[in-house]
Amino acid sequence: MTTVRGVRSQLVGLGLAVFVLGIPVHAVAQRASSPQFKLDLLGNQVPAVRAAAAIIYNPQTGQILWGENQHARRPIASLTKLMTAITFMAGHPDLSQRVKVAASDVRRASVTYLRTGELVSYNDLLHLALIASDNGAARVLARTSEGGTAAFIARMNEMAQHLGLTNSEYADPSGLDDRNVSSAYDISQMIAMVTSDPLLGPITRAPRYEARTNLRRFTVRNTNRLLDSEPDVVGGKTGFIRKAGYCLATLFQVPDGAQVAVVVLGAANSTTRFWEARHLFHWFVGRAAGHVGGSDPH
Repeated sequence: MTTVRGVRSQLVGLGLAVFVLGIPVHAVAQRASSPQFKLDLLGNQVPAVRAAAAIIYNPQTGQILWGENQHARRPIASLTKLMTAITFMAGHPDLSQRVKVAASDVRRASVTYLRTGELVSYNDLLHLALIASDNGAARVLARTSEGGTAAFIARMNEMAQHLGLTNSEYADPSGLDDRNVSSAYDISQMIAMVTSDPLLGPITRAPRYEARTNLRRFTVRNTNRLLDSEPDVVGGKTGFIRKAGYCLATLFQVPDGAQVAVVVLGAANSTTRFWEARHLFHWFVGRAAGHVGGSDPH
């Protein structure tokens, strides 16, 4: 596996990561908050997820620790911004540089904190895109890069091919376009890269951030609610549009010192995606500790 910095320097190796989707248990209905299991073909008790696809993955060894529909190609909504960040950083940007927000960046952006005409730094744009899932910020990053938006999207697709992400394809940098597709397996590669990067990693685990433009300051909160409820969360990214469902990719810290990545795609609601992530992580930890079928203390 490779880090974002490794992509900029011929893709160096990265450490163990885990991706998870779900929402806090206290917000889940009684049925959803009860761990669900099933038997696999060998008679082992494994998680029964309600999302369309999910994976627990070890990027260091390349081992799929558990998966369901992990190679299925699906719309991924704002998980797209993981590749946007990877592609942008591969261009060796000056993060202190400030650029102007255009009207096209914020028009029909769904979620954005930016205003037309403001000057904002690339550093703040990365924070807004990865913490608040700001679609306008992702658009500015692409539009002001070399060659403009179209060339940037082409580089996103080239990067996916370079990294061997065969199920990933992009049509816009924000994730609002449902033609942006990937798989839980591919997303597990990307979240591991982004979360392990010394610059981008801390952004994905920041619970809040104060952004500045030439006109004002404002604070945004992380869309990953697990940061508020799970001390083992190292970082992550959420996503939602109607055709993608509710998605989440998260890096967890396993008690023995390792890290694992869990990805959940196509959950029916926000609560379910966070719950599934918790459930998969605690099942994996329990199984690693030798408990039959894993365990979930919640």
